[in-house]
Amino acid sequence: MTTESKIYWSVGIVSLLILLSSFFYPADPTRIDDLPWHIEHPTPDSVRVFGLTLGKSAANDAELRFKEEAKPSLFKSPEGKMVAEVFFEQVNLGGLPSKVVLTIDVPEAELKGMYERGLRLASTGSGKKVTMTADDIARLRTLPIGGLTYLPNLRVEEAVFIKRFGQPAQRIKEKDSGLIHWLYPQNGLDITLGGGGKPLMQYVPPKDFDKLVRPLLAGGEVLK
Repeated sequence: MTTESKIYWSVGIVSLLILLSSFFYPADPTRIDDLPWHIEHPTPDSVRVFGLTLGKSAANDAELRFKEEAKPSLFKSPEGKMVAEVFFEQVNLGGLPSKVVLTIDVPEAELKGMYERGLRLASTGSGKKVTMTADDIARLRTLPIGGLTYLPNLRVEEAVFIKRFGQPAQRIKEKDSGLIHWLYPQNGLDITLGGGGKPLMQYVPPKDFDKLVRPLLAGGEVLK
C-alpha cells in the first residue's frame, strides 16, 4: 500500500468513526430529542420523537424544528390509495445529516379534493404523484403528522439498535426484497434493515401500529 493510499484509508476510517460517534452522542447535549432512540409517550397511545408529537404536531412545527422548508407531495397508488407527505431533504440531528419524511393525516374528502385540484400529474414506479396548489400546500402544513420516517446517512450495525432499543418484539422478512423489519410496538417503531443499505426508521402512534404491520405480514414471513 502506497503512502497516499494509507492516508486516504486513514481519513476514511476517521470519517466513519466521526459519523458513528454522531449517531451515539448528539453534537449538542442539550438537544437530547435529536436522538432517534429518545422516544417519549405523552399519553399511552402517543409518541413524541425529535420533539414532534405524532397525531398532534403539524408539518409547520416540523419545519420550525428542523429549520428547513419541507417539500410536499401527494401520491396515489395503483390501487387508488392516496397519501400526503412532506419531505426534508437534509436535516442535521445530533451532528448527523439525515432525511426525514412525514406522512400527514388528511381527511379522505380533503385528499380527494387536493388530488382533483392538482396542477400537474406525473407517473412514478409506484403510482402517480400530484403537484398541489399553493392553497392546498398551505393547508397541508397545518395538519397533524401521522407518521415519521427517519433515514440517517449512515450504515448502522444491528448491535447498535439492540443496545439502544433492546430486542424487537418481532422480526418480519419481506419475501420480495429480503429486507427485515424489526418491530417495537410499544414505541410504534419499525426499523428496516438489510440489503447492505442504510437503515430506515418509521415511527407511528402505537394505536396505529397494526396498520403498519398488517401489510408486512401479508407480504413477508415472521422470523424466529
